[in-house]
Amino acid sequence: MIRGITDTVKHLIIINVIMFIGTVTIGNGQLFNQWFALYFPENSLFEPWQIFTHMFMHGGIGHLFFNMFALWMFGTAVESQLGSKKFLFIYISAGLGAVLFQLGYYYFNYVPLHEELLASGLSEASLVEMFTSNSTVGNVSSEQLAMLKQAFPIYNASMVGASGCIMGILAAFGMMNPEAKLMLIFLPIPVKAKYFIPGIIILDIISALTGQSFFSPSNTAYMAHVGGAITGFLIMWYWKKNQFNKNRWDR
Repeated sequence: MIRGITDTVKHLIIINVIMFIGTVTIGNGQLFNQWFALYFPENSLFEPWQIFTHMFMHGGIGHLFFNMFALWMFGTAVESQLGSKKFLFIYISAGLGAVLFQLGYYYFNYVPLHEELLASGLSEASLVEMFTSNSTVGNVSSEQLAMLKQAFPIYNASMVGASGCIMGILAAFGMMNPEAKLMLIFLPIPVKAKYFIPGIIILDIISALTGQSFFSPSNTAYMAHVGGAITGFLIMWYWKKNQFNKNRWDR
């Protein structure tokens, strides 16, 4: 075992690194992304297994490094306190919660646009053709073009990364260690976890609603972060409230 890291965290990091190596070495980066990134369900590239596999994919070395650094830092602490089974349950559940929130956000924005485009006279087949080819088909009005420009990035969106999972782990860490002091790498001011983590979530919500990025690239799936954090919080809240049966989740 690597010193200073728990078993499950170590194995998760290894899996993420292997997937990243596969992404950059096989099929010029496109093959793994096509298979394992999570696509919008209306897109023909969507496959059910992507709901899980996208959690182990990353968009670049920086994305991978910072996620794995956070996983090591907070995941090791959470796994040490909760045990491997409960830690992994939170990790995967937070990833699924991230999917639910992000896809829900996509659908919330996509469905009205899709319905208006159909009502304006465009067919489903022509919409799919335009979304997949990134070009217009036939005569398209300025109003239709404006809606197409809004719907196109949603239809073609793909999601990768363990950020949702890690946000769930971060929320669990904060629930168990509310007085622990945390700080951002580029803003070395210590803040208690009970204030730091809600602050990060609020900034993610603002970014999702306004498009204004604070700490990450503008194409970040902010609602996935929010969904992961809320899932982690709810699981910990439930366990604490109901005095979770430790014998059922033996270490």
